[in-house]
Amino acid sequence: MSAEDDEDTQGPARKRSGNIQSVSIATRFLNILANGSEPMALGVIARKAGTGSPTAHRYLQSLVKEGLVMQDPQTGFYDLGPTALSIGIGALKRIDPVDIAGRHTKKLASGLAASAGVAIWTERGPTVVRWYRSALFSISSVGLGDVLPVDNSACGLVFQAFLPDKQIDVARKLQPTHFRGKRPSRETLETVRSTCWAELTDHLLPGITGQAVPVFDAQQEIACVMTTVTNLGLLHKPEDRKALLDCAKQAARETGGTAAFSLK
Repeated sequence: MSAEDDEDTQGPARKRSGNIQSVSIATRFLNILANGSEPMALGVIARKAGTGSPTAHRYLQSLVKEGLVMQDPQTGFYDLGPTALSIGIGALKRIDPVDIAGRHTKKLASGLAASAGVAIWTERGPTVVRWYRSALFSISSVGLGDVLPVDNSACGLVFQAFLPDKQIDVARKLQPTHFRGKRPSRETLETVRSTCWAELTDHLLPGITGQAVPVFDAQQEIACVMTTVTNLGLLHKPEDRKALLDCAKQAARETGGTAAFSLK
């Protein structure tokens, strides 16, 4: 049964829920246009929405009237309208990747034997601006406000993979010599870039592992890094090892920085 048929045959007993269903169907059309790479024909939109063309036409024309969708007078193709763009810009202004990443790392630290935090890039290098100690793992050499090594930390590797070399070099020169490690190879940084993942063991404390993943903004630029510090022997399940990466993917859906993770 199509959305049109379902809507028309609900009867009086279900009329009160009709408005909610209409909003849901309209949102489906908007999402299709938002995820498309170019304007779409009516038939394509109807097929993607799983509705008949008459239903798609009726909803799209209503959305055009409200400015949420626009229709090209020459081709008849549909695209997002000015009202939809205004709503999107308003939403972007309210997104703070650091706060979003902090919320996810806090939850992660509460359930794993790993302390977790968020680092931003400053002229001195990766700087911890959120830090949550795990109740199950209290030994940690990292704290709020700490500056981490550019070359000898998982956070540093992630930032190097996504920031310009000149920006990295400025911070490297400001860090003390004994604080530095060996510069990563291009192959190492390419691996970090392709996997969105860095891991180093014994770099801060013997037997302790640091893990780090990037957080991107809606322009697909790195905004901050989520990181954990743990003893890998305390992570008993295979999925615990990659819990930070799963966290980053969840955060990406909120920040809009999904491209590197191949998410929609």
